[in-house]
Amino acid sequence: MFVRIAVSVFLISLCSFCLSPQSESTETPPSTSSAPNIVLIYTDDVGYGDVSSYGATEISTPHIDRLAEEGLRFTDAHTTSATCTPSRYGLLTGQYPWRKDGTGIARGDAALIIDPDRFTLPDLLKQAGYATSVVGKWHLGLGPAGGPDWNGEINPSPLDIGFDESFLIPATGDRVPTVYVENRRVVGLDPADPIEVSFSEKVGDEPTGRDNPELLKMHPSHGHDMTIVNGISRIGYMTGGQAARWVDEDMADTITARAVSFIERNQEQPFFLYFSTHDIHVPRVPHPRFVGKSGMGSRGDAMLQLDWSVGQLLQTLDSLQLTDNTIVIFTSDNGPVVDDGYHDEAVEKLGNHTPAGPFRGGKYSVFEAGTRVPLLIRWPSEIAPSVSGALVSQIDFLASLATLTEQSVPSGAATDSQNNLDVLLGDSEENREFLIEHAASGALSLIKGKWKYIEPNDRPFYNENTDTELGNMPEPQLYDLSADQSEQQNVADQHPEVLTEMQTLLKKIRDI
Repeated sequence: MFVRIAVSVFLISLCSFCLSPQSESTETPPSTSSAPNIVLIYTDDVGYGDVSSYGATEISTPHIDRLAEEGLRFTDAHTTSATCTPSRYGLLTGQYPWRKDGTGIARGDAALIIDPDRFTLPDLLKQAGYATSVVGKWHLGLGPAGGPDWNGEINPSPLDIGFDESFLIPATGDRVPTVYVENRRVVGLDPADPIEVSFSEKVGDEPTGRDNPELLKMHPSHGHDMTIVNGISRIGYMTGGQAARWVDEDMADTITARAVSFIERNQEQPFFLYFSTHDIHVPRVPHPRFVGKSGMGSRGDAMLQLDWSVGQLLQTLDSLQLTDNTIVIFTSDNGPVVDDGYHDEAVEKLGNHTPAGPFRGGKYSVFEAGTRVPLLIRWPSEIAPSVSGALVSQIDFLASLATLTEQSVPSGAATDSQNNLDVLLGDSEENREFLIEHAASGALSLIKGKWKYIEPNDRPFYNENTDTELGNMPEPQLYDLSADQSEQQNVADQHPEVLTEMQTLLKKIRDI
């Protein structure tokens, strides 16, 4: 079978890892006749407890659950970070985002954060002969230093880091500019109505949520009170581009259709689709056919819409008879948040639903719920349905898929990514030796074995806006996750030798 052959070839050719990127670019890609397609569904703000296959009882996600029933469900899988931009950076580069300046939550007009010279996951798969596409939320910046030219050619873009094509929400739905970008240009832009964007001062004379709340159909709970688009005020100011502006209610339909189209157009060759959903990020404005269906407000309705999007992709694979030889990976960019800036009934109608599952914290937090997320991997021809308790990280996708596709990674690239293919395919439950988590405050935590160490941090412990325990404390924290997965008992004083060992290891990793 393809995987077993690939692993054997990889082990024989370990020495090729020292090849330079230039020499590798001249290699002939391996035969791809049996290479699996790869669909990576990267959701936004979906917590461990938001999916019914992970224990949610107040909501049903049957299409996502199908992946769990037919594949591997991981119970100890992590993002690199508790917020979106850094997690996406770590996923695509195999480098911890805290190693690079500028990987915090990106503004809507940020320059491309990934250097085009850096080897990426799409570079790897393109090198292996795959057609590559990114569809959906990007939030990794576009254009050169100073930001993109929204009215001309946007360069650099995802096309310069390994993707053959792209259809993007440039940043997030709550940030301007509220337009789609296809490859290097804004979709549907009228040259006579140029776009201007600012995150420092108002541009143009369009109404804002702060000054014109009577024009809003969804009101902000904190921040998010600048330019109004589609009855919703955003972060940042924008003028122009009227014909190009998206309609929030149609966003999931739009990007899902684009993802389906890519699969249909590339069904005769191996393809890699990075489908990055906007759901369930704010503003949560699902299509009318989902409104009110969850009974949990717009956040619950957005979960139903997300599940529908997943179902559309699975149905497409079924109809094209691609299911058996397609790896589908479903996961999230960070943990959950309920009120993240808008009054959308998510808090009032949460009921007994627990988005973080049994864990403490959530999005932004150094506690487990910040980075412990759902991870489902289905590949019917290779993976037997099962549940894995192995400690895994999204940062290992790059090195693991290099093994799968018989590719070597250039020296100096993906330095934090480890080959964990056997675990991701269910052939092993060997834990990663250690794993680093990264909070919005910049604080790092280290997991090794049953222990979790959180370094001291003087930032606030609690975020009143989002009702989240951020976990920052001025003293070191040590938790025994095998006995205390909700991180209630700081045992640093009881285990000074473990604390010292963990502090020393974290410093060593940070200094590499």
